[in-house]
Amino acid sequence: MIPHLLEKHRETRAMNSPRPRGSASASNMPEHQGEAPSADKSAPAAFLINRLNAWFGQLQALCDVNLQIPSTAVTAIIGPSGCGKSTFLRCLNRMHELVRGARLEGEVRLFGENIYAPQVDATLIRRRVGMVFQKSNPFPTMTIGENVTVGLRLNGIRSRAVLAERMETALQMAALWDEVKDRLNKPGLSLSGGQQQRLCIARALAVQPDVLLMDEPASALDPIATMKIEELIQQLKKTYTIVIVTHNMQQAARCSDFTAFFYLGRLIELDDTEKMFTNPTNKQTEDYVTGRFG
Repeated sequence: MIPHLLEKHRETRAMNSPRPRGSASASNMPEHQGEAPSADKSAPAAFLINRLNAWFGQLQALCDVNLQIPSTAVTAIIGPSGCGKSTFLRCLNRMHELVRGARLEGEVRLFGENIYAPQVDATLIRRRVGMVFQKSNPFPTMTIGENVTVGLRLNGIRSRAVLAERMETALQMAALWDEVKDRLNKPGLSLSGGQQQRLCIARALAVQPDVLLMDEPASALDPIATMKIEELIQQLKKTYTIVIVTHNMQQAARCSDFTAFFYLGRLIELDDTEKMFTNPTNKQTEDYVTGRFG
């Protein structure tokens, strides 16, 4: 069921979504010291990040980060606490700027478009780049169904038929429909922790984004719920670009196609996940993935 829905969703999104102005490639990235390699030179870039620096007041959280994130693949961001992983993730959909005292320099291109250009609407970027947070956050006063469709309603969709169809499709894609289809009018908080996280994923998918960001989406879940989230990620990557922050090395190895290792606000290494965990180029990366620090 899910593969069929993903294909249908891909066709609908292609017709309805604003198309990017072009695709970035490794050749567009300027040559300079500290530049990271492309994760996959054969895949079109979903994101091209050049000389990204981010601050919270006087504290610099990211230092000269350069990387290319391929589309329709899973890229894991790993590193010890406080290394800038979540800050980097929030820079990809302009959530970093919502924090008082936060500022950013550099360039982030989404399918060729500079998302920080003055004429770009941040709200539209956040619609195209969805976010799933570490702690599930269904709206407590809303039903299961309302939690899924709230983004659609905020975007002006009022047709009950359209809302019902998009809700069912999103819940199917989040592997939750069969578990909730007979209690859509129950509160979202009535679900288990793992179900609530999948509900939040369905809410993000309902607005048909191009990219899905996940900030430690399974860190608060039990092993069975974690397995369901990981299985879901493997299905969704056929249609979406997914960037996931995780502290779990095993999860990064299981889920991702590419892995980026951050340390003290800097990108240390970016490569194919299998190579990163078996034969990393950088000694610092090797020490981290083998548990010598972090």
